[in-house]
Amino acid sequence: MERTTSPSLAARGLSPQAVERSRQKHGSNALTKQGRSGFGKQLLSNFGDPIIKILLAALLLNLLFVFKEQNWFESVGIAIAIFLATFVSTLSEYGSESAFLRLQQEAQALRCRVMREGKIALIPLEEVVVGDLVLLESGERVPADGLLVEGKLAVDQSSLNGESREAQKTPGGAREGWNLSRENQLFRGTVVCAGNGLMQVQRVGDSTFYGGMARQMQQDTRQSPLKLRLEGLADTLSRLGFAAAILVALADLLGEVWQLTGFQTPALLSLFSQPPQFLGLLLESLTLAVTVLVVAVPEGLPMMITVVLSSNMRRMLRDHVLVRKLVGIETSGSLNILFTDKTGTLTRGKLQVRELVTGEGGHFASPQSLREHSLPLYRLCFLCGAYNNESSLSGQGQPVGGNATDRALLQFFLTQARQYTAPAPSWRSPFDSRRKFSAVTLRDSGQTLTLVKGAPEQILPGCTQYLSSDGSALPFSQEKIRRTWQELTKKAYRVLALAYAPGETGGNTLSGLTFLGFIAIGDTLRPQVKKAVEQVKRAGVQVVMITGDNKDTALAMGEKAGLCRENDRLALTHDELAALSDEEVKALLPRLRVVARAMPQDKSRLVTLAQEMGLVAGMTGDGINDAPALKLSDVGFAMGSGTEVAKEAGDIVILDDNFQSIGKAILYGRTIFKSIRKFIVFQLTMNLCAVGVSVLGPFLGVENPITVVQMLWVNIIMDTLAALAYAGEAPLEEYMEEPPKKRDEPIFTSAMLHQVLCMGLYTILLCLAFLKLPLLTQVLSPRQASFHLLTGFFALFIFCGVFNSFNARTERLNLLAHLGKNPRFLLIMIMVGLVQCLLIYRGGSLFRTSPLPLPAFQLVLLLAFSVIPVDFVRKLILRRGPGSRLRRSPSPF
Repeated sequence: MERTTSPSLAARGLSPQAVERSRQKHGSNALTKQGRSGFGKQLLSNFGDPIIKILLAALLLNLLFVFKEQNWFESVGIAIAIFLATFVSTLSEYGSESAFLRLQQEAQALRCRVMREGKIALIPLEEVVVGDLVLLESGERVPADGLLVEGKLAVDQSSLNGESREAQKTPGGAREGWNLSRENQLFRGTVVCAGNGLMQVQRVGDSTFYGGMARQMQQDTRQSPLKLRLEGLADTLSRLGFAAAILVALADLLGEVWQLTGFQTPALLSLFSQPPQFLGLLLESLTLAVTVLVVAVPEGLPMMITVVLSSNMRRMLRDHVLVRKLVGIETSGSLNILFTDKTGTLTRGKLQVRELVTGEGGHFASPQSLREHSLPLYRLCFLCGAYNNESSLSGQGQPVGGNATDRALLQFFLTQARQYTAPAPSWRSPFDSRRKFSAVTLRDSGQTLTLVKGAPEQILPGCTQYLSSDGSALPFSQEKIRRTWQELTKKAYRVLALAYAPGETGGNTLSGLTFLGFIAIGDTLRPQVKKAVEQVKRAGVQVVMITGDNKDTALAMGEKAGLCRENDRLALTHDELAALSDEEVKALLPRLRVVARAMPQDKSRLVTLAQEMGLVAGMTGDGINDAPALKLSDVGFAMGSGTEVAKEAGDIVILDDNFQSIGKAILYGRTIFKSIRKFIVFQLTMNLCAVGVSVLGPFLGVENPITVVQMLWVNIIMDTLAALAYAGEAPLEEYMEEPPKKRDEPIFTSAMLHQVLCMGLYTILLCLAFLKLPLLTQVLSPRQASFHLLTGFFALFIFCGVFNSFNARTERLNLLAHLGKNPRFLLIMIMVGLVQCLLIYRGGSLFRTSPLPLPAFQLVLLLAFSVIPVDFVRKLILRRGPGSRLRRSPSPF
């Protein structure tokens, strides 16, 4: 549609000199971009991860002594673990600023029409300056913030406020104070749905409402709960590791000195007088300390976390949950509070006529049911809905044009609208946001009618009667009909009143009307939303709905979605929220359920305040207006049907737009956290056993109980294979019955320490007893007894780890509980057992093994299996203890 320009308009517009002066004074319309880290810089920054720092220290110390011991396997293993963990993590995190880049790409692709020296010029959006006159018509995007000075527009502001209802914009009104609800103000990023007009630009670039959101999307977000917890774990492990290394070094040095000198003064003086000999002893002690430190550090942990996150990312994709940032999965399981957008998230984001209510009180869900009830009433309602309407049918027979309300109304009467064509209205008064009604006059069946549609508060005072089902007009009860109106409002419906008057009124006054009925229009809840909300709440997550609806409608929708109850329905509007201090909001936040008439800044403010309270805050949304809060939150859930900007800003994309998928993300997050804890228990138990045997073995006359090649196989089991095994742990619904973990709750708990110490110490004692007590002399041939003994010890150590993996997998007494849901775990452990058998009987000198007689092998398996009944007793004792967490689990089996 070509817009005609009036002669007075033709003389308007900025000159090139005025454009330059404006750009110098107010800036350009481009959005400021902060510097972005390159891939290499982000990779280097990831080496600052707390666990990676420990591994780097261990690698450095290991390299210092590698030439003496020729132990390249350990050094290479640590280096590979460091590289894989940091590289995969960097790949996941790189591109976190793409939400802002998406904004810029969209902006650069746009052009707009402006008046420059009386001529219409088509210029890039970034070249618009303050003072420009921008021509706007249906389908165009507003390029900057400004005032409408001519024309009339219907504008879709959903990209900024999330509401599907178009805003009517007209010239005039206040010029100070920028607010999306002001009728004369237009905002960058919104779309013109109908009409044409002329806007004078007032704000550009970063100063616009849109630019403010772009700045927020570039702000750095705080550390994820997982990284915070890993810092605590790293601190604990480093203290324990260095303390153990120092103690072992001192013990070894003192032991060697005792054997050489007996702590006799002359012998001590003689030893210290020979520096090479003493330095040799000191070097051996330091080498042992480094060995202890390297073995004690769980170098497989960073790689395991990457493996478990990546593995579950693929599983979540099958459940229509796309994970953009790996750490977002685990963070989901730690959520304390979830701020959710209403439109497009809890609801479908599409207005529909839900029912038609007549003056007699009849409720009809379809035009056909009304037609069967009363043909005269149906006929007039149809004409009022279909022809007092600024929408029209497209060539494909679908409603186009007009506002969302008109399109929903035409859709309701769509079948009949295709079959019937009434004469064009002879007079029309379009909808005006100030008058809040529209009217048309047309002829139907030889009768002239004026049909009125609009806000009940405008229409009802002009009604003196209502049309009954038999077509007669009956006296009108204002009180009764207003009660019906209030009941519909409480159901979260937007209500329109339909009325008519015989003849041609020829004016905009409302009087002498006959009431036809109420049209209840609403945005329907998505399927299973109520069930999904209940699941999330049962998991201990507070859900707060944020919407642009009025408070009554918002509360009604909140009740429908299961967010509110009679005694638990605190709702605040934007104005009420703005009037409260941050401390007052924090005091009310635990009881808050609904925020009505919300502005985009309300979302970011609430997320920030929740984080200041120590909560892990999540945010859902689908519009550009949601993007800043999505990025600021600990985990942002973007809807798959939402804007690209929202999806880029979020950590997780819900592809099926189903709120129930958020519950699945929380469940997966909790499952991952438990998998990480299980892996830590398994690996630290094996590490403790390896350290204990390595340290105590020489004191008992066993210099090398585990060779370098054998230790390589042990590391493969502890790191790669165990990571794959625990990564497949199934999400159990019982995890959703547990309260959320605190943001700073340590990964390593006292219960885990108890299990590691108990089973680690038991395994150490078992292995040392195996080495020193003549347990196998009766089943071994004398000639190969020593070789068989070390082979049996190697097998015992590995099989203890295999059986301990089952202990670490579950807190239940029944170790096979839910094992069928993780077949990978069983397959990996069976594979480890089979490979170990192959090494025993075919490993030869490379693995320092000799085939064990069957009785000896059976004895080794029996001793290794003993870790299961020992841990069973440990769990049983803890379960019976007062206040035990194990006692409170859903079932011991």
